[in-house]
Amino acid sequence: MPKRRWWIVVVGALSIAALVLALRHRTTSRQQGASAARDAAAARDRPVPVLVATVERRDVPLYLEGLGTVAAYHTVTVRPRVEGRLDAVRFTEGHTVRRGDLLAQIDPRPFAIALRQAEAVVARDRALVASNRRTLERSRSLLDQRFAAQADVDAALGAFEQSQATLRADEAQAAAARLNLDYARITSPIDGVTGLRQVDPGNVVRPSDANGIVLVRQIDPIAVMFTLPQDELPRIAAEMARGELPVEVYSRDGSTRLGVGALAVLDNQINQATATLRLKAVFANPARALWPDQFVKTRLLLTTVRGALVVPAAAVQRGPQGTFAYLVSPDQRVVVRPVRVDRIEGEQALIADGLSAGDQVVVEGTSRLRAGARVQTRDGGGRGARRTAAP
Repeated sequence: MPKRRWWIVVVGALSIAALVLALRHRTTSRQQGASAARDAAAARDRPVPVLVATVERRDVPLYLEGLGTVAAYHTVTVRPRVEGRLDAVRFTEGHTVRRGDLLAQIDPRPFAIALRQAEAVVARDRALVASNRRTLERSRSLLDQRFAAQADVDAALGAFEQSQATLRADEAQAAAARLNLDYARITSPIDGVTGLRQVDPGNVVRPSDANGIVLVRQIDPIAVMFTLPQDELPRIAAEMARGELPVEVYSRDGSTRLGVGALAVLDNQINQATATLRLKAVFANPARALWPDQFVKTRLLLTTVRGALVVPAAAVQRGPQGTFAYLVSPDQRVVVRPVRVDRIEGEQALIADGLSAGDQVVVEGTSRLRAGARVQTRDGGGRGARRTAAP
């Protein structure tokens, strides 16, 4: 009997201990669950560092950007207009020349001799015309006195008119000889810059020479040929009809502005292979910042939107319901605000509806945001859309 009671006592004690442990484990689990829930809630409400910008109302220029090539305003291959031995070259390669400046001299002696011969023939013809005129006058006088026949007058008149025709032909020959002598002096037809000399003195040059003597290019003013999508043609033509359209030109990497000019010409056809339109702009180039065949970037100022609402393009998000922005409320929580974008211009978005001047919108850090999330911002200042950096 005592042994049985001992077992009952042991079993009861073990049961009580197990019950105590179970209750303690349940209490601990509940406490841990509550703590985890509190931690999760705290994590969800922890401020998210973001970069924000302030919506501004200001004038925004609208540009059309393209790629182009610099071209000389005028290009002339200076060729001889008569054949002869090149006596001298009077220009310095790469230097500026003016219209009419002497560039080269062909041996003038053969042309001077030909001119003297032609002038001698003209002098003979004039003497013959004068003699035939006197003969005609005498014949007419004798006819009036009935001492000559009409046939004599007709013959004298024919000789006179024939000598006049011969004189005119020989005068033309003399003018051609004089012109050839002038052509022996090769002058620049335009203001420009000379290139490399294509022939040396002592060589015989001809009008048919493909390379000529030198290439002269006018580079002040200078032109830029560039292309834009054909879909922009209606807007460009409409704005061009209202007035001059400025064009900015930049270095190929876009880091340096090389000049500001004006749109001059729209090409009269569209390239079907590329669906682009060629345009020509003209620039003053006194410092020679632009050089023929140089690759450049262009920006055509199409128009200026007055009083536009502007934010960085990064502030505009896209979702299943359309475009929206994360608006920062005064209590530093974000609100999902649907917006209607008028256009994207470079790194700027022009807002048609949904935002107001002075609103703050998130531009970086949007991947961790949700509606109602708290954010932490710090005013970074700056012009345009103000940017605020996270700490």
